[in-house]
Amino acid sequence: MAIKQKAIVQVPKKLIENEDFYIENNLFVLTEQFLKARGFCCQNGCRHCPYKQISKET
Repeated sequence: MAIKQKAIVQVPKKLIENEDFYIENNLFVLTEQFLKARGFCCQNGCRHCPYKQISKET
């Protein structure tokens, strides 16, 4: 029986505005820098997703 392991995601303890995110029309928008550091695509169509090419192919 295979054991499933959860991915460990390291997120900064405190997000920095205009570096990790910005606010546009009262929406919280994550930057490409933050999404790259997160290390995976969430498949939610994030505006600045650095994984767009990968997620479109799958």
